[in-house]
Amino acid sequence: MTASVILYTCPFVPAEWILAHGLSPHRFLPSPRRESGVFAGVGEGVCPFARAAVETACTEPGAAALVASTTCDQMRRAAEFGEAYDRLPVFLMHVPSSWESAGAHRYYRGELARLGRFLRELGGREPTKDRLAEVMEEMDAARRALLDARPGMTSSEFAVAVAAYYRGGVLPPGLPDRGGEVLNGVPLAVVGSPFFEGQAEVFELIERQGGRVALDATTSGEGSWPRPFNRRRLREDPFDELADAYFGSIPDAFRRPNSLLYQWLRRELQTRGIRGIIFRRYVWCDTWHAEAQRMKEWCGMPMLILEPEDDARLHARSISRIEAFMEVLR
Repeated sequence: MTASVILYTCPFVPAEWILAHGLSPHRFLPSPRRESGVFAGVGEGVCPFARAAVETACTEPGAAALVASTTCDQMRRAAEFGEAYDRLPVFLMHVPSSWESAGAHRYYRGELARLGRFLRELGGREPTKDRLAEVMEEMDAARRALLDARPGMTSSEFAVAVAAYYRGGVLPPGLPDRGGEVLNGVPLAVVGSPFFEGQAEVFELIERQGGRVALDATTSGEGSWPRPFNRRRLREDPFDELADAYFGSIPDAFRRPNSLLYQWLRRELQTRGIRGIIFRRYVWCDTWHAEAQRMKEWCGMPMLILEPEDDARLHARSISRIEAFMEVLR
């Protein structure tokens, strides 16, 4: 029997917690072409990404629930429309923006416990300590395997593999294996707003222009992954270790202070020899809009600021700007 599918887009929702409850986590990239009727009669004021996320969730076959979060005000508001529409259950997880206090960590653990009760109402079962630790080890190993395989994968292959991993928390079969060969191309980082469905198109364009996305630091990429789990703490108290690995380490731009983002970026940009940054910000995303100029001054390397269209396609202007940017870097 197939486990009930729990949909989410927020990186602070641990897939391990859902999987340990016997349900199937699916972190998805929204499709701007889904129509469910949730927003019928609603005019301007809901961002296209948040709208597409709720539309996609409400039209996804077999979906049992949508888990949204307060990391984005627009997503919170869109989730309220989805809940009122009553197509599928919606759980709103409150994630504090401040993260340095013990009280904020306790609050996040309380939200995980509340999410657990919601999952059990949907037919999930309360996980044992050993089961949670087992799931955490499996998913930690899958993330490590993806990163280990990355040097021999094209940017688009890696994007497809990550998307597949998000659909259930397990590695897709047959990761590309080029015998230790490291692919050529100018190493770039893509930073900023999450992708819609079809993100591989952007990476393929970069590859055709002689580049390689060596770091996907968008909200839908590896910049939204938790730190590796501590093996000793995982066995002693897996729930506490899970909460700390997610809430205490994910370097999201919404955090206050957002020092984790720049600490993580500095380390990864140096480690991977990044030579340029493509910074993506949707015009309606205040969080990433506020980071653009600061990051341009901070990074000390060429940076292209892109404002993607609402329909997720690469339009002529963006294509031309990426081609010009790659010409400078080659």
